Amino acid sequence: MTDRSRRARIAEVASVARFCENFEVSLASTLASFSPGKALSREGNIVRDLWHFAAKVPGGRRLFSRAIGLAAPYTGTIPFEVRKLEKGRSECVLFDEPKARNHLDCLHAVALVNFAEVTGNVALAYGLPDDARFIVAGLSIEYKKKARGTIFGVCDIPPIEGSEKREYDVPVTMTDANGDTVATCVLRTLVGPKKKSG
Repeated sequence: MTDRSRRARIAEVASVARFCENFEVSLASTLASFSPGKALSREGNIVRDLWHFAAKVPGGRRLFSRAIGLAAPYTGTIPFEVRKLEKGRSECVLFDEPKARNHLDCLHAVALVNFAEVTGNVALAYGLPDDARFIVAGLSIEYKKKARGTIFGVCDIPPIEGSEKREYDVPVTMTDANGDTVATCVLRTLVGPKKKSG
């Protein structure tokens, strides 16, 4: 391969990469165009609907996670990805990037809280009845050890069968690549009926 053809190939690959990045941002922005308030009060279950759509698309988990981060901008400040989502369970990953670290060269405590919240919220939101919505009313977190490297978050909750106003404990466990628990969190979440439109 000549230098000229190598440069042309590099330019072509860079062009495709820019297109994919722009497409990803465009699709994620479209998915997130529902404000959190509108998304959670519209008919049906937007989180479940978006996940079912995204799960069929190459790179869909990343797009879904990006959409969650755009719909809830503070959540989007951490480098996370939803890996598995089903009724009563979520599995997420927090990537160890410099923007999520503290002065001790480990993942920041607030990044872990933010990660626990998104891990618990997507599990709860996915399993909600179509006529329900939720808000986190409080939380507690316990840090077990310094969090370094990729962190895995898991949330397991019992099914939520109705939309009557009720508080639920949503537990999240965060582990490192060695399987050691770095933190545990319990979200105190209030579930209730969606507001009637009109």
